[in-house]
Amino acid sequence: MFLSTTVNTKGRPYAPRTITAYRDAAISFNTRLTKEGVEGDFTVVDTDTLNRYFRWYLETHDGPAATNTRQRNLHPIFLWLSEDYDHPDPYSGNFRWYSASGQSKPRTLTRSFISDLLKVTGNGSPRVRDFETVRDHAMIRMLTEGLRAEELMSLTLGTVDLIRGVVSVIPLKEARATGIGRTVPIQPATVQAVRRYLRVRQSHRYAETEWLWLGTRNRGHLKYAGLYRMLRRCAERAGYDPSAVSPHAFRHTWAGDLLEAGVSSVDVMTAAGWTSSEMLRRYGADTATERAISAVHRLGSRY
Repeated sequence: MFLSTTVNTKGRPYAPRTITAYRDAAISFNTRLTKEGVEGDFTVVDTDTLNRYFRWYLETHDGPAATNTRQRNLHPIFLWLSEDYDHPDPYSGNFRWYSASGQSKPRTLTRSFISDLLKVTGNGSPRVRDFETVRDHAMIRMLTEGLRAEELMSLTLGTVDLIRGVVSVIPLKEARATGIGRTVPIQPATVQAVRRYLRVRQSHRYAETEWLWLGTRNRGHLKYAGLYRMLRRCAERAGYDPSAVSPHAFRHTWAGDLLEAGVSSVDVMTAAGWTSSEMLRRYGADTATERAISAVHRLGSRY
């Protein structure tokens, strides 16, 4: 409400997607405070609390640039509290800003890490038939196909074509108005994992719903929070630090895998839904050195 009735620094109304970004930042911050056991509303937040939150955010996301964006998106609510309620701005004093200069390398996942996650979810064995394990295995397999978390959780029964081995991804956020989505090819192992999941899904209480991913204990549509909890649970069972994995890290890894396998940059951009080559360069940065070494070694002795 506050942002919709004010103007930005250029004297223009805030764009709807800007308001959404600010709102999402506030909701995410509130969720984190609740998990940490912080009681009260945002007026109890001080500089130390913010610094602790952003240190955690830095460790669990892509780096300083992503953290800086979250810092800027969260700031307006504290500016509002300062202006309207005389609440001290926690962004002052000893607050630590993370630099947005330069592009940090997105972290990729190792092959052994992903293999271990697949193993603790049954490794695709037909002997494993309990709903949760089969579902988790299929979801992890689908994450290796480069889908964003929101895209994965938005899949419906009608968007999955196992015969062709593709899924149709709906546009996200502001792109939805254009109605332009994309078709993502999936690996044979992923096709098999989803097919097995669909079989056990038939006995679910909400089997008739269109949403592909359903919750345990006869809950309906599985949301992003459920995906995040599932990954952390599987990582812990596999013997890893749960904070070492995030859904988006699979997308970084997928891009690096395709580039390493020799898939053209144009095809990778199409499959990823990118229109800028800068995104391709950034997502492949973490494995760029290894790809260059492998490419030169394949040439053998030139003289």
